[in-house]
Amino acid sequence: MRMPNRILAAALGLSLIAGSAIGASHENKANEAAIKARKAHMQLYAFNLGVLGAMAKGEMEYNAEAAQGAAGNISALTKMNQGAFWPQDSDSLSAENTRALPDIWENFPDVMEKSNALVQAATAMDAAAGTDLASLQGAIGPLGQACGACHKKYRQPE
Repeated sequence: MRMPNRILAAALGLSLIAGSAIGASHENKANEAAIKARKAHMQLYAFNLGVLGAMAKGEMEYNAEAAQGAAGNISALTKMNQGAFWPQDSDSLSAENTRALPDIWENFPDVMEKSNALVQAATAMDAAAGTDLASLQGAIGPLGQACGACHKKYRQPE
């Protein structure tokens, strides 16, 4: 039994459309998972930076152990391989629930430079935080500036 060419062409066309939809759906789910992971990563930064900032401002009593723990967490976060968090088309123009600007992917060398500055500032905070309040206060500005440098350029305002 032979299928007429029109029916075969229609079936092939429908299977290609369905395959594309499934592929796009999988890609969207992967990007959604990446966005969720990077947001969680940023929340961990924010939580730990909040502890250090509160101590630096005198809103929370300085505690060397807590300061060292928060600084160590930030330092560890900067050293994580984050490549999977930033897939193509996971920016604010291509996906919902993200403020990441497409410029991240267009200016990757600058993003990496800012990332390296964050690693250096986090390492300095890790060395200073548990020493005393003055050392923590001296390291908090550069750490906040390193975070802000990337956010100001590559994150959509709220």
